[in-house]
Amino acid sequence: MADKAAREEGAIHGVVERLKDAFSAAHGQAEVEAAVAQAHASFADRPVREFVPVLVERKARNILKDHSADADEA
Repeated sequence: MADKAAREEGAIHGVVERLKDAFSAAHGQAEVEAAVAQAHASFADRPVREFVPVLVERKARNILKDHSADADEA
């Protein structure tokens, strides 16, 4: 069980790194980490964990895109 949790945490770290690269022009590291943490927390009570990193990346990417769009409108 701990091995699965460690793999998930490693995958989430990879999500943070990919999104930092993808959104470096619009968002700082703290914003990316916060978006990933928010997305990850939304799946905390889900029993099936295999696809959580993929879902977290998709959700965090959408959060960051929405924040970018909000900033552009302001």
